[in-house]
Amino acid sequence: MRELLAAGEVAVIGLARSGLAAARLAAREGARVYASDSGPRPSNSVATGRGAAAAPDALAVLGITEQYGGHDLERIAKASLAIVSPGVPPDAAPVVAARGAGIPVVSEVELALWFLGKARLIAVTGTNGKSTVTALIAHLLRSLGADATAAGNIGVALSEIALMPVPPVWIALEMSSFQLHDTSSLRPAVGVLTNLSPDHLDRYAGTDDYYADKDRLFVNADAASIWVTNADDVEVTRRAARVRGEHRRFSVRGLGVDATFDEAHEAITLLGERLMPRADIPLFGQHNVANVLAATLAVASADPAFTTGSARDGLARGLRSFEGLPNRLEVVADSEGVLWINDSKATNVASARVAIDAMTRPTVILMGGKHKGESYTSLAASLANRARLVIVFGEAAAQIEADLAASGTHVPLERLGSSFEEVIARARTAAARGDAVLLSPACSSFDMFRNYEDRGDIFRRLARGVA
Repeated sequence: MRELLAAGEVAVIGLARSGLAAARLAAREGARVYASDSGPRPSNSVATGRGAAAAPDALAVLGITEQYGGHDLERIAKASLAIVSPGVPPDAAPVVAARGAGIPVVSEVELALWFLGKARLIAVTGTNGKSTVTALIAHLLRSLGADATAAGNIGVALSEIALMPVPPVWIALEMSSFQLHDTSSLRPAVGVLTNLSPDHLDRYAGTDDYYADKDRLFVNADAASIWVTNADDVEVTRRAARVRGEHRRFSVRGLGVDATFDEAHEAITLLGERLMPRADIPLFGQHNVANVLAATLAVASADPAFTTGSARDGLARGLRSFEGLPNRLEVVADSEGVLWINDSKATNVASARVAIDAMTRPTVILMGGKHKGESYTSLAASLANRARLVIVFGEAAAQIEADLAASGTHVPLERLGSSFEEVIARARTAAARGDAVLLSPACSSFDMFRNYEDRGDIFRRLARGVA
């Protein structure tokens, strides 16, 4: 590892949050670093995710050579190592140049793992729920008195954790398929697979390729591995069945597995014993029952000390105090009897369907953004049952309208353009007292916003009447 960093110049491809952290980590470890990004140079500082800010200018102070607005492909092809940010696709020119020259290509997570040998990881992936599960795992570990943090795709680059003078003992690590693609050293204390459904088909050739990257959670599975998987998901069950290690499963359907939802008594059951009533958990929607089961089972499986009677009490306390995540079914306003709900993180069809099905009021539903290759027809029945009106917007608006029309199910729908202010204004006039307005886009945000957080922030402000 250190030989790769010392053998020549290291190329960092992509300078968003994870790329900046990777460049700093490689430089700290003595590497000469060339870091490049196809986008323009940011005009403001970039949050690192731990309350500090690392301006791109700070890289030059560390001796790092920066380039914005493009990549020097010849220089990358001469590097000793290429570190790729998750937002950079495998067919991007700088990645192709590195691979074509035989340069080892690794993810930012892979780099960080080289310098976090003593940390204990609970790694989480899946199509939906992984951010909530990751955040909840870190919260539950802290409720048990453990030194723990959340990192990875949840917003804090793992390299940022590796840069700490004393990293935490436990890391709850959210892993996207993009991060898993070039990560080969992942060996978690517990690995969690929440669910699987088609996603990111704008980047992958097909569902099989997307699932293959998710399978990389198991790349170093052995007899000592512990895996927590969704017993209700047929694809998860099929793929996990061939993986070495101890398997623990969760189910919201009452299957006789390790963590279940007892529907008759409205209670969470963990390892054969009742843990707490569902009503005591302040999370909205049935999908969050699955998230709770996955997180509690993962923590209880991570260490025998987390299964004692006092530990179970600590888990219950942690569940009662968990407030959920921004941008995921986040109630942001209650204005004139209308509930405004921010689900900006629903960037795929499956995630949007979960949110729509969770609605208990007549709902004005806002959908749209950058199309990711999925069909929207599977949303038609849920929308017909719950939507007072569906407002579609952005690049994907025409595709959403066409798919819903082709479903044969009547969905009340209006199509607008790319003015988010106009979308919010129309939602305000369409919603009646006792209704909800739900932003659950089923699309990525990059046609109109910097990212899903930016989309959620603007929705939050506009919902509260702040220009």
